[in-house]
Amino acid sequence: MPPKKQIYQFKITLQGIKPPIWRRIQVPSTYTFYDLHVAIQDAMGWLDYHQHEFRIQANTGETFVFGIPREDGSFMLANDRILAGWRHKISKYETIIPRTFMYTYDYGDDWRHKIDFEEIRPAEPGVTYPRCIKGKRACPPEDSGGAWRYPYLLEVLGNPQHPEYEDTVQCIEAQKGDIFDPEHFDPAEVEFDNPKERLRRTNR
Repeated sequence: MPPKKQIYQFKITLQGIKPPIWRRIQVPSTYTFYDLHVAIQDAMGWLDYHQHEFRIQANTGETFVFGIPREDGSFMLANDRILAGWRHKISKYETIIPRTFMYTYDYGDDWRHKIDFEEIRPAEPGVTYPRCIKGKRACPPEDSGGAWRYPYLLEVLGNPQHPEYEDTVQCIEAQKGDIFDPEHFDPAEVEFDNPKERLRRTNR
C-alpha cells in the first residue's frame, strides 16, 4: 500500500498586537517554504505586496533564512544568505526545525509572525489542503505602519470625528473592497491561491 499522505499543522500569531491576531492552518507535507509563505499570506489576509523571510534557528545550531533572494543583497534583516523558498521543501528540514520559528513580512512595517509547528498528522480523506481551521481577528491593512502604529489606526477608525477618519476609511476600503472590521475573521472565507501560479506571476 502507498504511504498515507501527511499534513503539517501550523499556528501563525502576529507579534506585538493585543488581543492577538492568529490563524491555524494545515498544509501538505510536500510544501516548500514558498508554498507555506503563500498559505500564510492567504490565511492572514495579506496581499503579498512586499518581501518576506522565514528565519529558522535549527537545533543543529545553524540559521536558515528562506525567502526571495536579491542579487544585491538588499531587503535583508541581517547578513544571512537568503535561500530561494521555492527550492526548499519543508520536509527536508523537518527533523531540525524547532517548534517555533519566525516569519517576517514587509521589512518596512516589519510585521513579525511567530510560527508554531504544532504537529504532523495524516491527511483526512476527501479534505482539500491547504486549509485554515481556526483564527481570530482581522489582519491589519497593508502599509498601515506596523504593530506599533496599529493601535493608532484603530483609534482613528473608532472615531468618525477624527480629522484622519475619512481618508483612512477610503484608503482601506480601496484596498480591501469593504468596510474594515478589526474583530472579524471566518476561516470559511479564506481562499488559497495556487503557489505555482503565484510564483509564475512573480516571474521567478
